Amino acid sequence: MSYKKFVFICVHSWLIMKILTKHPLGKSGKNIDRQKYETLKRAILSALRSKELTHTELFKQLNKNLNKKFSGNISWYGETVKLDLEARKIIGRTSSKPQKYRLKPR
Repeated sequence: MSYKKFVFICVHSWLIMKILTKHPLGKSGKNIDRQKYETLKRAILSALRSKELTHTELFKQLNKNLNKKFSGNISWYGETVKLDLEARKIIGRTSSKPQKYRLKPR
């Protein structure tokens, strides 16, 4: 009986620590570690707080700020979280060339 409780607690804890991301075009999202999601989300929002950035500028800043502080592929997680933030309408793209990312007004 206690074994079943232990398995349930482990499974339950695992579910709490994951987040299913969204995609702005309705494609399937990715199930990623919640802590990594929150780390990238904070870094992206912080980078866009002061000005609009191109994709290249944004990812250069993410790599600079998270290098050696993040375990995982910053570019992959960054793109996944960026797309999620776009789908949730927290950030958006400009229509300028090149496109830039910016915080959406709340």
